[in-house]
Amino acid sequence: MYLKKATVVGGKEYSIETGKIAKQADGAVIVRLGDTMVLVTAVGEKKESSADFFPLTVDYREYGYAAGRIPGGYFKREGKPTEKEILTSRLIDRPIRPLFAEGYKSETQVIAMVISADTDNDPDVLAITGASAALYLSDIPFSTPIAGVRVGLIDGQYVVNPTYSEQRASKLNLVVAGSEDAIVMVEAGAKEVSEAEIIEAIVFGHGEIRKLCQIQKMMREAVGKPKRPVSVKQYDPELVKAVEGKYLTRLREALDVRNKTKLQSYAAIEELKTSLVTEFADLPAEKQAELPEIFDRLKEKIFREDILQNRRRPDGRRFTEIRPISCEVGWLPRTHGSALFTRGETQAVVTATLGTKEDIQYVDDLEKGEVGRRFMLNYNFPPFSVGETGRMGAPGRREMGHGALAMRAIEPVIPLETEWPYTIRVVSDITESNGSSSMATICGGILALMDAGVPIKAPVAGVAMGLVMEGNKYAILTDIAGAEDHYGDMDFKVAGTRAGITALQMDIKVSGINAQIMSEALEQARQGRLFILNKMLETLAEPRKQLSVYAPRIFSIQISPEKIRDLIGPGGKVIKGLVERTGCKIDIEDSGLVHIASTNSEMAELAVRLIRELTAEVEVGKTYLGTVTRLAEFGAFVEILPGIEGLLHISELADYRVRNVRDELKEGQQLMVKCISVEANKIRLSRRAVLRDEKVEDKSERPERRSRR
Repeated sequence: MYLKKATVVGGKEYSIETGKIAKQADGAVIVRLGDTMVLVTAVGEKKESSADFFPLTVDYREYGYAAGRIPGGYFKREGKPTEKEILTSRLIDRPIRPLFAEGYKSETQVIAMVISADTDNDPDVLAITGASAALYLSDIPFSTPIAGVRVGLIDGQYVVNPTYSEQRASKLNLVVAGSEDAIVMVEAGAKEVSEAEIIEAIVFGHGEIRKLCQIQKMMREAVGKPKRPVSVKQYDPELVKAVEGKYLTRLREALDVRNKTKLQSYAAIEELKTSLVTEFADLPAEKQAELPEIFDRLKEKIFREDILQNRRRPDGRRFTEIRPISCEVGWLPRTHGSALFTRGETQAVVTATLGTKEDIQYVDDLEKGEVGRRFMLNYNFPPFSVGETGRMGAPGRREMGHGALAMRAIEPVIPLETEWPYTIRVVSDITESNGSSSMATICGGILALMDAGVPIKAPVAGVAMGLVMEGNKYAILTDIAGAEDHYGDMDFKVAGTRAGITALQMDIKVSGINAQIMSEALEQARQGRLFILNKMLETLAEPRKQLSVYAPRIFSIQISPEKIRDLIGPGGKVIKGLVERTGCKIDIEDSGLVHIASTNSEMAELAVRLIRELTAEVEVGKTYLGTVTRLAEFGAFVEILPGIEGLLHISELADYRVRNVRDELKEGQQLMVKCISVEANKIRLSRRAVLRDEKVEDKSERPERRSRR
């Protein structure tokens, strides 16, 4: 049955329709805003997976045809997912994953396809709402509709689902997802926005989210399918009681990491689990299979009781306390900038590399086609960082997501290209991990940039927050470690300067939280962020004044756009000759701005001088050292700038009458001449004017004679 419902969001019509296409999927909708349309489907296998986790896959794809473009490359078709597609897939996955019914373990796939794209509306937030609608209308056990909107802040006014051009003018780019009653996910990039403004933006966006949740409910009443039954696994209460009685105290001691490392704690826990299986070896096979799950549930119970009732963290820290921090900069001798940032058992080796315009990264964009990126941040998470083995290959979705969060946090403080024309790449290699390696990447990245001499606008620090909540009881934790992230109800990362927030990411594992808790968490995060920032600045207070000797020096000069052709030369002959002679990289912009880059400052200065000579324009009244190129009866042609000649008429050769030019000059001779006129590209020169000026100057420099009496 076909059904379409529409509402007004941010002053624009927003519609959801179903029953027209993809009818064999368990759920399928088309979400439309303007001329942007996203098809979202949901399919769940009918049989339960044998995996001990919920196998949910989300794929978001942007097709070139949607924007009227043919993809680039040899094959002329879409290939592996782009960075934008991977990050949007994560953006959809994070808010919907906690909302499936407990006990549901069938393999489930959500696919979002952008099938029409206008030049105003970003389809990524439409896909969040579409995923919810497709699941909610299907028989898959997903019973709480959610929606996603983007919120901008332009001239002090909040804007819902801003256009692409409005996003570029906005101080805030915040994506919020929620149900009618609560917020379930927040992700933001900002230009030093305050905590109060973030809360106001979330509350503002939530008002529009409610409208989208309400039309999903109306659609379900009309065309929704009955939900599949899900059975929640029940454990033998006697067996649970027996395991708790024998292992509660010992497991609590193993989980206590006040006097042991994370790996030592893991080893102690694994030893207890092995002992448990051995001790209950005489049980029937089906009961023995329950033991590991009962053991894991007991771990979670101990953690949550200690936090909410005993007010104690596994490592004994106060709820607002941050683990010990150490920072070191400049310890890699051949990099342009480097930092080693360690916080507790999380450690990042971060480097900064400076490049030229040739090093800009070009990426496909649905709105603009190919766009350039002069600041890049790459995050790597090798398996040894958590004491494991694993495959080393292309970055996965996790690495892409963590790197994008760190890049979003640092990018607002990177100097503009017009102020500092370098291309910048930051690489973070995580060498140890026990909580929030993405925030360590931000802190280490800022230190590496300052070590490289990048004149950042302000230093940035990041901190990871957690939340444990049951009923009206809750605890907000600063600088969460691995167990607190795993068993907690919220993972909340905040980065920013002293002035305000530059990036925020919040994932909630429960049905949602309210604005009051978010406000408390943001304030606690601000205190933690400032503490970390002070520790960083104790190591390096400001960017270094000098670049590394191994970094390129970039000199910029402005030439007339009309002179670009002269600088390039026929077939690029002139510019190639300059590069070969000086060894410099030379980039020319259409505006006439020329960037010369070299690690050898002498060669760079030579290239600047040669370019100035090649592109200089003749000025009337200026004196030049010229070379005679040709002689004629009426005068001589003199080259005063590379490729530029002027006429030195016989009457301007000397301050006396010259009968024959060849009596005064010969080809190849160098002499000083003055430009006396430029008319229609005809340049007239004078040697007589130079001689006259010299006499005047010589007379002015003679000492005055004293008069005799």
